[in-house]
Amino acid sequence: MSETPAEATKWSELSTHQKKSGFAAWLGWFFDGLDLHLYTLVATVFVAELLVTSEADPDVGRYGSYVQAAFLLGWALGGAFFGIIGDRLGRSRTLVLTILTYALFTGLSFFAHTWWQLMIFRFLAALGIGGEWAVGASLLSETWPKKWRPWIAAVLQCAVNFGILAAIAAVFLLQQVPGYVPRWVFLIGVLPAFVTLWIRKEVPETAEWSSAKGKREAPSMMGLFGSDNRRTTLIASLLCAISLTGHWCFMFWQQAFIRSHSEVIAGSLDKAKIVSVALFCVIAASVVGNFASGWAAQRFGYRRALAAFFGAYFVLMALTFAYPWSLSATYALYAGIGFCQGVFGLFTMALPPLFPTLLRTTGAGFSYNIGRVFAAAGTVFFGIFAKPSDFSSVLLYASFLFLPAAILAMWLPTEEATS
Repeated sequence: MSETPAEATKWSELSTHQKKSGFAAWLGWFFDGLDLHLYTLVATVFVAELLVTSEADPDVGRYGSYVQAAFLLGWALGGAFFGIIGDRLGRSRTLVLTILTYALFTGLSFFAHTWWQLMIFRFLAALGIGGEWAVGASLLSETWPKKWRPWIAAVLQCAVNFGILAAIAAVFLLQQVPGYVPRWVFLIGVLPAFVTLWIRKEVPETAEWSSAKGKREAPSMMGLFGSDNRRTTLIASLLCAISLTGHWCFMFWQQAFIRSHSEVIAGSLDKAKIVSVALFCVIAASVVGNFASGWAAQRFGYRRALAAFFGAYFVLMALTFAYPWSLSATYALYAGIGFCQGVFGLFTMALPPLFPTLLRTTGAGFSYNIGRVFAAAGTVFFGIFAKPSDFSSVLLYASFLFLPAAILAMWLPTEEATS
């Protein structure tokens, strides 16, 4: 039973607990986005520095993809690991642990002097980022009004977007400092650690978790594959695996594509600036997409909204990389893809209620983050076999993953699980 009053229709009617829970989750997701993209903004140049070679060296793409693959794998394992802890230790306390984890190891990336050291630090940081998603999603699904959830999902996803924009701004400002070196950006990732002091003091455990925990112990992770939950787990996991693989192929390799754009090469343009502008187009448009997907979910339901946005993601991504476009047109198409990325915010509120209370964080974390394993494999595959001058083909092929994702979305259960 939820502690949320169904009659709450405006901000003033929400409890202090609900507001604090929402703010805590928002901050966690904001710093998720910040720590998440600090590496992608400096990946090529920093890996080249660690390898003591030029950015054009094929080894940079290969080892850079290993680092990103380790990060995505850590994200997946973190979602499962901290999901189990969240169902046993509580949402608030586990949220603190996840934030401390990614803050510490993002900061330690500053001290990496080889590509494999960087890979280890990024893997460990990702454990916390993956875990924070599952814990924050369950925290809000248990405290906020049901009819508000599509909009809460949009607001939370915007927190990630704002975190990414903050990473872009931070890297840009650091680049203006005399003597700048790429490793400086990782020190910014330590900042989230200070947020945990407030969360631990001000954000209590949810009444729903406390009540369920008082009645019985949380089941093991294998409960996800019991007769009551197996179908939901398999469909949700497959949906997330396919869609996130396509998404992360775009997010990681779009940087390499834009760097190799004919206008960038012919005009000797500032590649760092071009990469930042391209990512800004994606992220700024995704903020709008977050609320558009929230509106679609409220109007047509989660399943139809997911299917429609994944279908649009396929069309725009295929169009972007099937034909050569001018740099300005590419920016516009990137913005269109970014708009479609608002779909991932829907998973925040759509997945947790599909699982019983004491399997909620475990189920949501496992289902969503299992996609990182497949995304990691895809990133490595393209990093090894993609030709440096042919990133458009890589991204075009990746776009087709969103077609089965759209179909799978319609197979998701519609009923919420009971405690």
